[in-house]
Formats: sequence, structure tokens, C-alpha cells
Amino acid sequence: MRLAGIALCALATAWGSAAAAQTVSVTGLTGQKLELAAADIAALPHQPVTLQLEGGRSEACEGVALNVILAKVDAPQGKALRGPEMGDIVEVGAADGYRVALALAETDPMMRGDKVFLADRCSGGPMTAPEGPFRLIVLGDGRPARSARQVTSITVLRP
Repeated sequence: MRLAGIALCALATAWGSAAAAQTVSVTGLTGQKLELAAADIAALPHQPVTLQLEGGRSEACEGVALNVILAKVDAPQGKALRGPEMGDIVEVGAADGYRVALALAETDPMMRGDKVFLADRCSGGPMTAPEGPFRLIVLGDGRPARSARQVTSITVLRP
């Protein structure tokens, strides 16, 4: 019995470490790829953001504006976001298979007052399983359905 308990603790520790070491794969329109580890995301400029949860609850988080991450794969922004780029999509994938689609224009602060963030800290510390280590936060949504947890990929697509 004691051996089973030790094995479960080791498994939980290994799983927690794997989740903490998770990376986010970012892919641009022309196939540029970037892997961002937790340390890479932690080094980017963060802003405070409030995650609205079901039932009117909220949680104080910190995250990186998604447009900062998308700029790393040359996604068009600002005045360059026009014409065909207005139809581009950002697909965000999660470890559990959940997917969220946003218009690229929704991620641009010049186009939309509300912002989209990739959070890595909530309630004063790093996000852990089952929510983290990264969570998409879409401000201004009526319900938090697009605030995907356990984010593993961000891909810019042209339909």
C-alpha cells in the first residue's frame, strides 16, 4: 500500500513538472514556427487582467497581450492589418483538444478596445494544472467560453 502511495506521488510530481515545463507552439501565416517556454513568456511584458468565470466569479491574472506573441511570427498588425488580412483567423489549441477561433483583427489593439491575453499567472502565482500553465483570456466576451485553459498552440490561418 505504501509503495502505491509513493508511486502516485511520483506520478503526480512528474505530471506537474511536465505541465509546468509546457511550451506554446506559435505558427504564422507563412509557416514561421516558434516554441515559447514558460520562461520565454514570463520574460515578455505583462499586464494585469481579470478573468471572468462562470457564475459571476472573477480571478486576478497577469498575461501577455496576444498581439505581442503574434508579432513574433510576423502576423500583420496596426495599419498593416487590412484587405485580405482582415479575414485571417487565429486558432488557439489546448491540451484537452479544445479549440478557440478569433479573427486576427480581434487581437489587434488598434481594431478592438478589449484585448486578448495569454495568461501565465493567476491568483498571485504561476498557473498550474488543470488551468495552466497558460490560459487564453478574451476580455469583453459575454461568457468565458473562449478563455481556453492549458493552451498549447497558437496558429494564424488564412481561410
